[in-house]
Amino acid sequence: MHQVCQTLFQSPEEGWQLYTSAQAPDGKCVCTAVIPAQSTCSRDGRSRELRQLMEKVQNVSQSMEVLELRTYRDLQYVRGMETLMRSLDARLRAADGSLSAKSFQELKDRMAELLPLGSVLEQYKTDTRTIVRLREEVRNLSGSLAAIQEEMGAYGYEDLQQRVLALEARLHACAQKLGCGKLTGVSNPITIRAMGSRFGSWMTDTMAPSSDSRVWYMDGYYKGRRVLEFRTLGDFIKGQNFIQHLLPQPWAGTGHVVYNGSLFYNKYQSNVVVKYHFRSRSVLVQRSLPGAGYNNSFPYSWGGFSDMDFMVDESGLWAVYTTNQNAGNIVVSRLDPHTLEVVRSWDTGYPKRSAGEAFMICGVLYVTNSHLAGAKVYFSYFTNTSSYEYTDVPFHNQYSHISMLDYNPRERALYTWNNGHQVLYNVTLFHVISTAGDP
Repeated sequence: MHQVCQTLFQSPEEGWQLYTSAQAPDGKCVCTAVIPAQSTCSRDGRSRELRQLMEKVQNVSQSMEVLELRTYRDLQYVRGMETLMRSLDARLRAADGSLSAKSFQELKDRMAELLPLGSVLEQYKTDTRTIVRLREEVRNLSGSLAAIQEEMGAYGYEDLQQRVLALEARLHACAQKLGCGKLTGVSNPITIRAMGSRFGSWMTDTMAPSSDSRVWYMDGYYKGRRVLEFRTLGDFIKGQNFIQHLLPQPWAGTGHVVYNGSLFYNKYQSNVVVKYHFRSRSVLVQRSLPGAGYNNSFPYSWGGFSDMDFMVDESGLWAVYTTNQNAGNIVVSRLDPHTLEVVRSWDTGYPKRSAGEAFMICGVLYVTNSHLAGAKVYFSYFTNTSSYEYTDVPFHNQYSHISMLDYNPRERALYTWNNGHQVLYNVTLFHVISTAGDP
């Protein structure tokens, strides 16, 4: 976060540029605000000075440590010499003025051992001057820090920490409120686990509170009925603490989604959408999707009975499929999550068999051009304007075969099943927000 200060949401007429991305796997949203130059915080100069002073304090601390080690070493040397000096003094006092040549030579040798003591004493003098200088510097630093503290409102560390946390919370709330933006980047992949066959799907509930981190896992792309529910993401990584759901009807494809406590999936060998409620372990509703192709009639390029793909974004539940009537082009339909009725449909004009996978973010359908290595987000369709554009957003297909790609709006991350690996990608969305007044 840049330019964090009291006036964070009270900028001039110029808009802010706000970039957001999810930090997986813990689901935290990280927001970066880039403030126009003319709205620089009034305390930035003092903040920079405070940072410089802290660096000086660190340097002084390091100097004191070096000085302490050096003086300790010299002190040990002086103490060792003290015994020698006393011995020499006793011998000189005992001498009656007539020393033998041998005794005289021994005294000379002992005196030679004391010669380095002069340089040690000189070093002591230098260290004394250094101590005086460091004390003066510490005194100056203390005065400067006191002045900055007074100028910044005499806030203690805990007060400043609370203010920073409050500002971060406001920025996070603003991002959630105005969170929809255009996809501009996909991060490097984060491999969560390698488990299962080449094809499958895994997901979390897009509508659950942040405290609910359950993970659902469905291996295979057709005729499966076994769904594993892990208590947390950590349990999923370790493969422990899970329960099993056995669906009454088998699934087709990998385009399933968990939304508000229910699993939405395509019933095998049909164009029927099934809503299965996990808590009651029952089907709440099922309905045919009018005209939708099934049984590998109009799959994605990788096949796998992926005729029907269900998605959830910030605005609700979607189905992506195609029909004979629209010549195999992708159709996007908003579904009522309670009745599974089609609310509205859009014909994107993009051939589904040429798409690797697809996902929805903020009412925009993003389509990849391949499920293999070298894939990129190639096409986007905007349901709010019924328009499209070709894009070029690359992402690293690490394991070379993606059979499931879904966006989770709660975590702002892409969930993928990549050749038997469960992988996450963070996304970067671009926003320009008007900040005339508090958001």
